[in-house]
Amino acid sequence: MEETGGITSASLSRERFFAGMPEPHLAALAATADSVQVPAGHRFFTEGGPARRFWLLRSGTVTLDLQVPGRGAVVVESLPPSSVLGWSWLFPPHRWRFGAVAPERVTAFRFDGAAVRELCAADSRLGRDLALRFAQVMLDRLEATRVRMLDLYAHPGEPR
Repeated sequence: MEETGGITSASLSRERFFAGMPEPHLAALAATADSVQVPAGHRFFTEGGPARRFWLLRSGTVTLDLQVPGRGAVVVESLPPSSVLGWSWLFPPHRWRFGAVAPERVTAFRFDGAAVRELCAADSRLGRDLALRFAQVMLDRLEATRVRMLDLYAHPGEPR
């Protein structure tokens, strides 16, 4: 993984995930982040490992996988650019519930989870704003899972 330097509140403000966030919050979050480039094949994290960071993908895709007995890592979702990768850093016991790997070169903003939790504890408005943004990500992923389940278990000829 190659670090490419720090980021600014202006660079965060251009990302959909942070749209409309107040500048002081963006500046505080930017101070916890850096820009990284990872090669194809890079594993961001493994299911069950300590969750210490999250990423905002700027280019490339990342696949989420789940360990299935007898089958190994099974891809359950592919995240495109502009996606947030990782929310387990936010919830105790801060362990990854999935694994994540870059099937291609990825550039991303990487955030220090512990530092962001400290910011949220010190500023309840920032904490609420960020929690709502992550809740929306979780709702979107849950909906995508529901659609995949309908496709998987629908009977042939049944309307979807």
